[in-house]
Amino acid sequence: MEPVLVIMAAGMGSRFGGLKQMTAVDDAGQVILDYSAYDAIRAGFKKIVCVIKREHEADFRARVGDRIAAKCELRYAFQELSDLPAGYAVPEGREKPWGTAHAVRAARHEIDGPFAVINADDFYGRGAFDALYRFLSSDGDGHTHCLIAYKLRNTLTENGTVARGVCTADDAGHLLTVTEHTAIRGPADAPAYTEDGGATWLPLDPDAPVSLNTWGFRRSFLDAIEAGMAGFLEKTVPQNPQKAEYFLPGVVNERLAAGTDRVAVVSTDEVWHGVTYRDDLPALQAALADMRAAGKYPARLWD
Repeated sequence: MEPVLVIMAAGMGSRFGGLKQMTAVDDAGQVILDYSAYDAIRAGFKKIVCVIKREHEADFRARVGDRIAAKCELRYAFQELSDLPAGYAVPEGREKPWGTAHAVRAARHEIDGPFAVINADDFYGRGAFDALYRFLSSDGDGHTHCLIAYKLRNTLTENGTVARGVCTADDAGHLLTVTEHTAIRGPADAPAYTEDGGATWLPLDPDAPVSLNTWGFRRSFLDAIEAGMAGFLEKTVPQNPQKAEYFLPGVVNERLAAGTDRVAVVSTDEVWHGVTYRDDLPALQAALADMRAAGKYPARLWD
């Protein structure tokens, strides 16, 4: 069964200040998602599913989707608040999306085998997609997944805090836990995180392996998301009905704790680039220009 790439592109990019998935990052008018799709296709992926908001479909197709669709099978899935398991309803007044695990669940009808998951607004590097495709194309049991782990120092921005899942692994290289930190700052050689709005900062290992939502899953993981969502809606949402989110690392942690699944941690030295904040854009543009000058990418990806 051929692996599918799922790209989560439903977020509005509130910290960036706009729909950053559609912001041009080079003189050709290409966006980060162009580079991810280009690298994924070169790695071997033949089908891509973009998870978006329904109201963005026309703009998304025109801005990026149509040119990717000319090179591979491209499908759309829509993340909607009302897309919940039978018997559950959206809390009154809720507007915030349900989180990354719910976004992947939105693509369930387009996935019939192993699948990879990435964010639309992160530049991951060619090596990440090669590793994902190799893992998902290999033989393995239906409950062993993978995580592409970056060094924390390679994933920070100078312009504010970032959210990262800090990972621990056993001696065999299998994931033990993912701890989600929603506010990590640099510098790269001395990162730190806060849990109290910046009143105190605690140090982190700059070489700690972190998750950028770069996952490779077997098809069984969709069943785990579905099963866990009911518990999330019953136990977590009542405590914070307007803001509670269902995160992929949370589902992974539940499966690891239950002993039903394993996750291989695949390390990479690739450097993350992104536009968490608008001030990140010039640095990303410069990095991509250097890569094009080095021959890693053509000026126009799809010509």
